[in-house]
Amino acid sequence: MKIVVVGGVAGGMSAAARLRRLQEDAEIIVLEAGPEVSFANCGLPYFVSGEITDRGALLVQTPESLKASLNLDARVNSTVTKVDPQTKTVQVRGPEGEYELSYDELVLSPGADAFRPNIPGIDSERVTTLRTVSDALALDKMAEGAKTAVVIGAGFIGLEAAEALNMRGIKTTVVEFADHVLPPLDQETAYYVTGELKSLGLDVRTSTAVEAIEEGEGTGVAILSDGSCVEADVVVLSAGVRPRTDTWEAAGVECAGGAIVIDEHGRTNVPNIWAVGDAATSTDLVTGIKRPVALAGPANRAGRLVADAISGDLSHPIPTTIGTAIVRVGKLTAATTGANERTLAAANIAHHTISLHPANHAGYFPGAKQMHMRLHFGQDGKVLGAQIAGVDGVDKRIDVLATAIKAGMTVADLIDLDLAYAPPYGSAKDPVNMAGMMAANVLDHTMDVWHTCELEELRKDHLILDVRSRGEYANEGHIDGALNIPHLEIRDRMDEVREAAAGRPIAVHCKSGMRSYLAHRQLVQAGFECANHSGGMITMLAEIGDDASGMIVQ
Repeated sequence: MKIVVVGGVAGGMSAAARLRRLQEDAEIIVLEAGPEVSFANCGLPYFVSGEITDRGALLVQTPESLKASLNLDARVNSTVTKVDPQTKTVQVRGPEGEYELSYDELVLSPGADAFRPNIPGIDSERVTTLRTVSDALALDKMAEGAKTAVVIGAGFIGLEAAEALNMRGIKTTVVEFADHVLPPLDQETAYYVTGELKSLGLDVRTSTAVEAIEEGEGTGVAILSDGSCVEADVVVLSAGVRPRTDTWEAAGVECAGGAIVIDEHGRTNVPNIWAVGDAATSTDLVTGIKRPVALAGPANRAGRLVADAISGDLSHPIPTTIGTAIVRVGKLTAATTGANERTLAAANIAHHTISLHPANHAGYFPGAKQMHMRLHFGQDGKVLGAQIAGVDGVDKRIDVLATAIKAGMTVADLIDLDLAYAPPYGSAKDPVNMAGMMAANVLDHTMDVWHTCELEELRKDHLILDVRSRGEYANEGHIDGALNIPHLEIRDRMDEVREAAAGRPIAVHCKSGMRSYLAHRQLVQAGFECANHSGGMITMLAEIGDDASGMIVQ
């Protein structure tokens, strides 16, 4: 059997390596358009920052090592220009010129190109992307003499690039078209990331676009949609990607939503042609939406399973994806898994959302740091999505929640998870257990919740009750018109609450949601209709953002 794999790196190389392990006698040719057939693209920003100092560490495999270890014929700088499914051949443009290859099976893993907005100056020599080793080397060289930089796009790679440049002492501006950084996150979680970016000295511009890149006096200038101009010796383009599909569409391969359509085993609509990676569709586990997912983990796993299918094993379909991702920004880690608020709304999936702010480990053990957790779950209790931001302990909690989503677990199941505990690592009630407990309380109406987006309406016909201490109320901001009764005084001042409520429902809150939950239970059992703010003032300020005027009195 002769198998041609178009594209290396994650999906393609995973398929090729697995095929060799399954078919020792097969002829396997890997055609990579770039100069590196297998490299650690996720490590590129850390090379630019100087944290990875050895360029060779970024190269996972070379054509020579692949030949020696797996007997693969890996050809770099080789681009497929045409596919003929009738004759089962591909046309290749390589270092030696144009030639034709036949195949029995063709695996497409072409990846994606950086989206390039159609603006004046986008082809300037100051503009670069960060998707290949060559890009990283170029950006590293450009950064040597740079004093200013603009990063277009505040996704995961954009923020990693911005942090890398900032670590090099370069004054960096991040420009994001969406209304908050890291668009896959909800506004609340992204708020903490923005705060960390600003604490590092980065200039963050959201709801803003770069409209042109011009030459100034010895430097580039980015013209922004808000009318301002920002100096930019270097411009890093990280505004999303577009799957490479033109060549395959011309051959009759079905594409939809900008990506190659595949079945559960990676087959396209054209016989003997398969696809994996950034250019192929993936099915979202939570919403059922088919879309490309530009993540290395899913691409690697899909490549392995396509190799199995080509070799005759169809027992394990390509799994649905949940988009688990994590990023470091300064001292902060932010992570997400499953669906966010926007995708759940777009898919018309009814759900609940809670926020909590537990410590990463036992509070009595030195060094405990607060995490900010957000959990989405269905009306049946099934875990749909989660996001966490914090200094420490984020990665292991997001992985537990990703596993829970994959396993179809409910919030009740989270309560019962037997997770590792010792004071330096966690708590007897791990934050994941706590999230499950809080969510279960919502489902069985032990705790009804209200959210910041409801505040203006609630102020019309509810008593807003703030149960923080008097000092917190006075010094940390409060909702205009809220009644302040510290939670430890609720029992003794119940008549005062009743008089202030005057028959109205009560919307209670504290700083993080815990003290107000205790007050909520007292109020409900005293006969009041009451709801507790999920996440308290910490969440409220994160959701409102920097402009809290008209809602919060400082």
